[in-house]
Amino acid sequence: MLMLDPYNCTNYTAAWDWLSSYQPVFMVLLSVVGVVANGLVLCVFCLQRKPCTVADVYLGNLAAADLVMVSCLPFWAATIANNYHWEFGEPICKLVNVAISMNYYCSVFFLVLVSVDRYLALVRPMFQSRLRRASWAKRICLGIWIMGFLLSLPILVFRRVKYVAKAGVMACVLAYPHPDWEIQRNVTNNVVGFLLPVIVVSYCSRHIVTSLKHGQIRKTPGVRSERKATQLLLTVLTVFLICWTPYQVVRFLDTLDYFQVTPGCLWGHILDITIQLSTYLAYAHSTINPFLYVIVGRQFRKRAKEVFGTIQLGCLQYSLALSNSCCN
Repeated sequence: MLMLDPYNCTNYTAAWDWLSSYQPVFMVLLSVVGVVANGLVLCVFCLQRKPCTVADVYLGNLAAADLVMVSCLPFWAATIANNYHWEFGEPICKLVNVAISMNYYCSVFFLVLVSVDRYLALVRPMFQSRLRRASWAKRICLGIWIMGFLLSLPILVFRRVKYVAKAGVMACVLAYPHPDWEIQRNVTNNVVGFLLPVIVVSYCSRHIVTSLKHGQIRKTPGVRSERKATQLLLTVLTVFLICWTPYQVVRFLDTLDYFQVTPGCLWGHILDITIQLSTYLAYAHSTINPFLYVIVGRQFRKRAKEVFGTIQLGCLQYSLALSNSCCN
């Protein structure tokens, strides 16, 4: 039986070896499935004949953020498979990690916007706001992308490729000038990137569910459509919380570990491993979202059939025209 010594961290290399052996395969799988799935979702939102609703604009941008994030995962899969040796240069080191950070902030902010839109549509239907116009929604999304970039600026500045003597590799690391910067990043991530959005989303969702449950909403065709969109939203929000809450909790515990609440290196080692596991659960969220649109979103399935039916018809017509021209 292995005895866990909180002051001896040499016993835990087996756990890291096991984790590192599965990470590259898992990340490549997430990337391939996520790129295809989110790419198809974007095709549906961009090529549909009907004008985009406000919710479509927000969900389309959410799919774009997820697509960017899963496109970055192969770089880290290759790096982990190569014992964390970074071979892509410092500019790519900065770009990839800024993109991953932006994806998180933008994703959670887009979900907040969809929640507010559903709240205004179902709970405050008489409240006419510019927020419920597609043109304004696009401008708001641009602002969200800019905000996500600004929140990721520390990563752009302090991510660099440097030699790590302990591992004996040139690694892409986040080299803050002082340990307090790491604490500030964790707190910003917890508060701005999770706690405040969850408060807003919970408030909106509670009122939406209450209105639906007590039948306070008139059953007109337009409202029934809004209800279906809301069911999709609530499912997406639930999955978001399942995927991202463990990561946020572990990051908070990591902040406490900075103040040496627990002696020895056992706690820090366990945190390092759980941060890795919770991070990849969070990454999986970007791959799961498109399947939620298909499984829960009846209107999305209808639009997808129309879009891909039109594409199939266009390809068939092109093939016939090409064959006729060859015969002539």
